[in-house]
Amino acid sequence: MATLELYELSGCPYCAKVKTKLDELGLDYESHMVPRSHDERTEVKEVSGQTGVPVLVDPDNGIDGMAESDDIVEYLEETYGQ
Repeated sequence: MATLELYELSGCPYCAKVKTKLDELGLDYESHMVPRSHDERTEVKEVSGQTGVPVLVDPDNGIDGMAESDDIVEYLEETYGQ
């Protein structure tokens, strides 16, 4: 069962960057597709306090809503990389 959650938008290059890293590391995650309109992204705003994506949630490590693709990729490498 996946504990990682990724809030993403279809066609988002920053989201694709994070998904590529998740796949490279062989990590399972639950994907939450957000609406294109920022005004309708209430779920991701509740999680992270902002409406941008990608946002990563990793409850096993106390990550409630990490934004910024570069930060997420670095976190994944440091936490789950070999």
